[in-house]
Amino acid sequence: MPDKPEYERKMSLILKSEIKRAGLTYSTLTEKLGEIGVVEKEANVRNKIGRGKFSAAFMAECMDAMGVSDLRL
Repeated sequence: MPDKPEYERKMSLILKSEIKRAGLTYSTLTEKLGEIGVVEKEANVRNKIGRGKFSAAFMAECMDAMGVSDLRL
């Protein structure tokens, strides 16, 4: 069975790539999350993504906030 940390790292890299592709920073992502009703501090967003310790719901919220409708795994 694959290591859980390996999947956390993969999801973190995918989310970081989408943020970069959208031309956003953690600050602007935090603002966009706020616009859809997700209240987070920029430091919390940065830490969650950096560690890869976030839920599928958080990833979906980020994708929605960035306007990402297709995701290639």
